[in-house]
Amino acid sequence: MMHRKTAQALAVVALAALPMFASAQLTANVALTSNYKFRGQDQDTSKSKAVKPAIQGGFDYAFGETGWYVGNWNSSVNWLAGSNSIESDIYGGYKFTAGGIGWDVGALTYIYPGATSANTTELYGAGSFGPLTLKYSHTISKDYFGAAGYDASSGFKGQNTGYLNLAFAQEIAPALTLKAAVGYTRFASGIKDYTALPGNPGKIPNYVDYALGVSYDFGAGVALYGGVQGANKKSYAPFSEVNKARAIVTLSKTL
Repeated sequence: MMHRKTAQALAVVALAALPMFASAQLTANVALTSNYKFRGQDQDTSKSKAVKPAIQGGFDYAFGETGWYVGNWNSSVNWLAGSNSIESDIYGGYKFTAGGIGWDVGALTYIYPGATSANTTELYGAGSFGPLTLKYSHTISKDYFGAAGYDASSGFKGQNTGYLNLAFAQEIAPALTLKAAVGYTRFASGIKDYTALPGNPGKIPNYVDYALGVSYDFGAGVALYGGVQGANKKSYAPFSEVNKARAIVTLSKTL
């Protein structure tokens, strides 16, 4: 039989935890976009046209006022053989404020069912001040989206690839927000030059990506985004014009 004092202590702990769980929040999101670009690159390389619709959505769970959170986000993609249907991201982290800056640290894994060689895990850290957010992501998995995996026996690795992004978001009129971002991808040495691999796919250069657009909030969680996204290296093997600038329209709903 449980000791009475132990039972009382457990009851106190349970009551103390109630506010945290009572304020926990689960949100969901769904979106339809004219073209899914990730770090400036088309995620559907099966078509050369600008309009490559993708359906997206996910869930986020915040653990009350603790700052901890977990989430899942998914999108249709078509750029890897054996995985022509979906990207599924799993992430979790901790948000807090210190020195007048909003901090966010965590980990994120990109999963591609049917093409596990492209699975990638990153650690990230971000700081937000006013309308600006600076974020750095660092690859800790062996490869970076399969970029070094053209020859499994090559020993080349995508680990330690880094991505730095500076984003700006500011309301410029009621319900209208201006959004801009610039990012830099620095590939690990193992995938910067793999010309010796079968098929001689050539170099993958470090590159800069950009995004500029506006988002209109209709209320009730409905928003419409329109903008331009792309990168400075418009064409390189093995993908053609994957970094080309595209006009993108996205309709989203948060639940």
